Amino acid sequence: HVQLVESGGGSVRPGGSLRLSCAASGLTYSHYCNAWFRQVPGKEREGVAAIDSDGKTFYADSVKGRFTISKDNSDITLYLQMNSLKSEDTAMYYCAARPGRMTANQALVEDEYVLWGRGTQVTVS
Repeated sequence: HVQLVESGGGSVRPGGSLRLSCAASGLTYSHYCNAWFRQVPGKEREGVAAIDSDGKTFYADSVKGRFTISKDNSDITLYLQMNSLKSEDTAMYYCAARPGRMTANQALVEDEYVLWGRGTQVTVS
């Protein structure tokens, strides 16, 4: 069955970098839009970055210029390259996917996504 599995989380000092991965099983991303969300205790889940089926990317203002979302050439793995990390980036990070196209206004909206991974923890301290 279809699964999304995140990896690459861990602990890093402020200013450091991490690369998160989200591997798909049972599907390819070729006709999907994908996104990364994050959540900390006591706060709503926040859309971080998204990429549509054509490769167009979208970013939350809080990470713009520091994070890069991408897919590999096989459309099996989704990535989030995180540079210049701040303590405020500490969160559980989730990958998500949905079929079809989307607008910029939909790209970072949680309810637009139908497939979710279980999360990987990122701690910046």
